[in-house]
Amino acid sequence: MAVQTLDISPVGRVEGDLDVRVDIENGVVTNAWTQAELFRGFEIILRDKDPQAGLVVTPRACGICGASHLTCAAWALDTAWDADVPRNAILARNLGQITESLQSQPRYFYGLYAIDMTNKKYRGSKYYEEACKRFAPFTGTSYEQGVTISGKPVEIYAMLGGQWPHSSYMVPGGVMCAPTLTDVTRAWSILEYFKTGWLESMWLGCSLERYEQIKTYDDFMAWLDESPAHANSDLGFYWKMGLDVGLDKYGGGVGKYVSWGYLPHEDKYQKPTIESRNAALIMKSGIYDSATDTHVLMSQERARENVTHAWYDETAVDQHPFDRTTKAVHKNTTSFEDKYSWATAVKDMDYGRLEAGPFARQLVAGGKHGEDWQHYDPFILDMYKSMGGPSLHLRQIARMHETIKLYRQAEHCLREFRLNDPWYAKPREKDGRGWGATEAIRGALCHWIEVEGGKIKNYQIIAPTTWNVGPRDGDNNLGPIESALVGSPIADPTDPVEVGHVARSFDSCLVCTVHAHDAKTGKELSRFRIG
Repeated sequence: MAVQTLDISPVGRVEGDLDVRVDIENGVVTNAWTQAELFRGFEIILRDKDPQAGLVVTPRACGICGASHLTCAAWALDTAWDADVPRNAILARNLGQITESLQSQPRYFYGLYAIDMTNKKYRGSKYYEEACKRFAPFTGTSYEQGVTISGKPVEIYAMLGGQWPHSSYMVPGGVMCAPTLTDVTRAWSILEYFKTGWLESMWLGCSLERYEQIKTYDDFMAWLDESPAHANSDLGFYWKMGLDVGLDKYGGGVGKYVSWGYLPHEDKYQKPTIESRNAALIMKSGIYDSATDTHVLMSQERARENVTHAWYDETAVDQHPFDRTTKAVHKNTTSFEDKYSWATAVKDMDYGRLEAGPFARQLVAGGKHGEDWQHYDPFILDMYKSMGGPSLHLRQIARMHETIKLYRQAEHCLREFRLNDPWYAKPREKDGRGWGATEAIRGALCHWIEVEGGKIKNYQIIAPTTWNVGPRDGDNNLGPIESALVGSPIADPTDPVEVGHVARSFDSCLVCTVHAHDAKTGKELSRFRIG
């Protein structure tokens, strides 16, 4: 059968558009290209600026993950300036980022992902009618409640930072806030409302304590059968429908995963350095290689970017971010044999292309590497092995599983505040290099900064989206989403919902909507070439 080439444009996002090209043969994707069309240029904007400009500028990179960018910018300067960061400040930074991530969970699931379960393709499923009742946009019962309640956690962020989004309350040496007992009490009540109003009652159908007993795939299946409330929860329902419509059969990806680690411990990272970070994280860093079933710690020294297929006039050799110049091609043309994206191909110099995101974090959490006290959770790794490897279905389950752990860490922050202790210690500004990293809700995020003559000489960002939507590298290895698209079934090229499923399972900043359109008329349709 002839190959169909399907161009899907735009795959929209809050920060611009992603175009996707797929080759289809016999109803299956055999090749794929992800094309990031938007040039952000934050690295160029920040050159020669005051070192603290990153605190204001970089959170504007994303309207959803601003706290994560602010976290990275603050820690980068902390390491460059040898700052002392009080334990209260570490807790306040963690809490701000956690609450922003919590709001993203139901908003993403109901507002971006689950809508596709109501696609006409699934009319033959016994779960279709119920899916429409729950997940239909604006009218679905779960959609309405989930999207509405998603705004509650960031009320806590606003109390800390004065506003959400784009607060700049995290600064080198601490935070610009000192919450009162009243603030802490209000924060507890908001968390409780989020838990009882959605997390336990709608998503799980049980208490957090009962769900936290699940450690293996078999435990999960027993939990499903234990009570109708579990089976009929949104988690239980999604699990059953996902299997029924075959979401566990495709969307796997590269099979290697990365996490920078998450949430510095308030008593272990008060004198932050690049080298000491891995041993001071509550949720450990790491790489998981499924081919060898091994875990290793992640190191920023091994991070590399390749621009062979990206619109930059730089060397085609893999570069560490500190060595990048971010020299954009001013007049770019698209060639899928040459350059076709503004995103770089990010890799680890030893392990190659890696997938970032909640799925990656949970697979890393299943490793016994790192420190004995660090977070360990074998559930998703056991499910991965029990189900025969990755899929877009499991990627979604991993993300929502993480919600419970984020909630618990928010409780930890509130419990550990010592309101009369310091929140800030002014550092001494100096020239040097710094690095700050975290896990945004979408995955591995880090900032590199070099200060010279009291100004920013070089500022580099590698975002989760860059890991996942990056194009082919210099050895022509596909990026994670490109790889995940290969093997996807396309039942109807005029309505490629499967492409949307795969793209949305990564929750890249590029993936708010998926539709094909005619560039001349704007009419929604698919566009493909037979050849």
